[in-house]
Amino acid sequence: MEDGRLRSWAILPVGARTEDSAYSVMRQALKEAGLTMEGLASVCATGYGRKNIPFAQFNVSEISCHGMGAHWCDPSIRAVIDVGGQDCKAICLDSQGRAVDFVMNDKCAAGTGRSLEILARAINLGLEDLGPVSLKSRHPVRITNRCSIFMELEVLQHYYGGRKIRDIALGINHAVAKRVAFLAQGLDMTPGFALTGGVSKNAGVAKSLEKALGVRFRPLKVDPQLMGALGAAVHAGVKAGVKDS
Repeated sequence: MEDGRLRSWAILPVGARTEDSAYSVMRQALKEAGLTMEGLASVCATGYGRKNIPFAQFNVSEISCHGMGAHWCDPSIRAVIDVGGQDCKAICLDSQGRAVDFVMNDKCAAGTGRSLEILARAINLGLEDLGPVSLKSRHPVRITNRCSIFMELEVLQHYYGGRKIRDIALGINHAVAKRVAFLAQGLDMTPGFALTGGVSKNAGVAKSLEKALGVRFRPLKVDPQLMGALGAAVHAGVKAGVKDS
């Protein structure tokens, strides 16, 4: 970010070593911006490996960063539901974008992007195809198990039982959305909802989650998968004394 504006960004798959992944994605973002590491006034790290990033001056929890990133996109947002590859979380925000309450599931893969990836593979779909295919269904299968391992077995039963791929795909999205909704309902959330994380790009999950919660997610002007990094950049701007961050 520069002067409160988003200048460049990059998204890469995480590798085996946190430090290597961080350097790779930073190099790409710097290249897009035409900058060098020495030209940065402040760097904030976030996420599970945030304490292991050698070039970051400080770190902030992903709860705070997702909330701040969503607030930067739309100051009227008061609740963020983040569904990432490894966990899902619901966050309540105040008028300044600060997290005032949250719930998080990081103990079980069900309700995460990893779960969707496994279930999509079970029916020979790419993760990116699961959402579009599911939207063609009018008769979704019912998936009752809450454990991702047993969910996969149930999906395979439907698959080998001859159910249509689109109906299984929508059943998968419904099941994951139901799991996330159950988590989010543990909070007293006020209107102004945003959905972030890579799973937010799955239109089937987003639609199912809106229905399960009885809400409408507000569109974000930045890729929702960037929200945590965006929030970290806002925090870095504040640390560096940039007033518009």
